[in-house]
Amino acid sequence: MASIRDVARIAGVSVATVSRVLNNHPYVKKEKVEAVKRAIEETGYIQNINAINLKKGKTNLVGIVLPIVDHPYFSQLIQGISLAAASHHYKLVLYQTGYHEGQEMEALEMLKLKQIDSLIICSRKVSLDTIERYRQYGMIVLFENGGNTPLSYTYVDHYACFMDALTYLYEKGHREIGFSINRSDGTNSRQREQAYRDFLELKRLPYHEEYMVKDCLYLEDGERILDRFSRLQRRPTALLATSDQVAAGIVIASSKYGIAIPDDLAIIGFDNHPIAKAMNITTIGIPLNSIGQLLFGQTLADTVSHKEVSVHLIERMTV
Repeated sequence: MASIRDVARIAGVSVATVSRVLNNHPYVKKEKVEAVKRAIEETGYIQNINAINLKKGKTNLVGIVLPIVDHPYFSQLIQGISLAAASHHYKLVLYQTGYHEGQEMEALEMLKLKQIDSLIICSRKVSLDTIERYRQYGMIVLFENGGNTPLSYTYVDHYACFMDALTYLYEKGHREIGFSINRSDGTNSRQREQAYRDFLELKRLPYHEEYMVKDCLYLEDGERILDRFSRLQRRPTALLATSDQVAAGIVIASSKYGIAIPDDLAIIGFDNHPIAKAMNITTIGIPLNSIGQLLFGQTLADTVSHKEVSVHLIERMTV
């Protein structure tokens, strides 16, 4: 592979002149510029971008840690981040981790090695304490309520929006309310479950372990929920689904189990994905695209910031 010295030798100029041409320096004679360009074409020389970035101390790359990419929740986040990144001439590096701590650590090490400028963590397995140890190497932004962490974050108050959804169902006359979550150890899931328990206590309603269904994220999980409920002697009359995908799966499978939506089972989803609008599913609208843009904006900031995003209930035919 040709080096910059080879280009300089063939062009009959100094290495410094070649460097100035490569960087579009305005004060290089036209004949020297043309000689360097001919030498580059002849040798097939390619600039070492890594070396340039190392010299500048900047890569214009932002890393994104996320467990999966085949779900609208994360794809909408990426869309928002990508839109903001493009407007600032940044490129993205995706780390699909599957919630494996080792792969999340690889992304943090990339930040430490200056292979990326900053890191957005959309969902995580690794502890906050571990992440905080890497903040000296670049801006790290979380998509969760990080509390008192010295990291930047944007978040949705899942406790409050779950309480609001439960109150809405209660006022509709429902007393037997179930819910589904994805990871029981996830920050958002813990907040939702705590809201559920607090709400039942507040309303003096009994807690039914069988009304909570874990590991639900995709369409097919909706049928799994119905199959479980169909085996209960007394099943819930309403359900807060993990996401609109799960809610849609319930609607699709409902006729198979002889369940009328919403007469037998009222449903509220989360995120306001396109499928919720298409299937008339009541949902908690979370502006994921806008959140993605906010997250990227925080990577460019010089100071740590914490931002809460408001959400709202979008009432349709499933309640």
